[in-house]
Amino acid sequence: MAWPRVRLVITADDFGYCPRRDEGIVEAFLAGAVTSVSLLVNGAAAESAAELARRHQIPTGLHANLSEGRPVCSARHGASSLLSPEGFFLGKMGFREAVAAGDVALSQVREELEAQLSRFRELLGRNPTHVDGHQHVHVLPGVCQVFAEVLQAHGVHFTRLPLEHGVGGCTWLEAPARAFACSVERDARAAVGPFSSRGLRWTDAFVGLSTCGRHMSAQRVSGALARVLEGTPTGHSLTAELMAHPGYPSVPPDGGCGEGPDAFSCSWERLHELRVLTAPTLRARLAQDGVQLCALHDLDSKRSGEGFPGEATLETFLEPSQL
Repeated sequence: MAWPRVRLVITADDFGYCPRRDEGIVEAFLAGAVTSVSLLVNGAAAESAAELARRHQIPTGLHANLSEGRPVCSARHGASSLLSPEGFFLGKMGFREAVAAGDVALSQVREELEAQLSRFRELLGRNPTHVDGHQHVHVLPGVCQVFAEVLQAHGVHFTRLPLEHGVGGCTWLEAPARAFACSVERDARAAVGPFSSRGLRWTDAFVGLSTCGRHMSAQRVSGALARVLEGTPTGHSLTAELMAHPGYPSVPPDGGCGEGPDAFSCSWERLHELRVLTAPTLRARLAQDGVQLCALHDLDSKRSGEGFPGEATLETFLEPSQL
């Protein structure tokens, strides 16, 4: 296919999770393989990660976390609906189940998001360039409305819409991973209204659900971009985000968000992503396709209507789901 002109943000998630993760992320940034990072302010290495971000002038956003580890905000009145009896978040699926059952108090979601934004400003001395969601919690029904309201109130304009077209047809994903990716895509589609009504912006296209961990390769990243951009007229200028999780594997007990590092963080898959991102193959392929790398704050500085999914372009990217 003939590609449109694409400005691509490569965001490294989970900055602040552990020093070894952060070492790999900084290495990727300095190599030009990562252009933005998302910081877990409740991560075990949040303070040292913030120092690295300042030292290397890394564009840094907030990775809002409602599902892993300890909260930033302590419940003021009794037990929190966000937490287990042990005082930890409910987990990636546990939080989703609680939201679906109506067991999560959205007022407590608001308090935690406010506390994490405040903590970010304490660490970095400024607002985040963007706010997205750890394990995509920010697009869950109900949560997305509160999330958008909090960002608007704090003057943060840019977020992530994890809507990757065609992810249901990615047969290399194991069945549970594909089912989760499809659920994220459906939630993201439903979050467009709440996000738009609060003036939030995001890239025209998103990839990363189909290229996470062991599934990342230069060919699959390029193929995912081609898939989500299919049908876009040649000559149009678009923006896209590649979500990535590079880093050196965590070594317990270091890392995590209060409960130690998880199995994915300790596995070779983080290192695999780091190697794919920093190898010349991917960047050469992107350059051949006419893709220009940039940071999210570069996109946020553009004039309204220049490549953002406003009313004129939503129809192109939000066609009825094929999943």
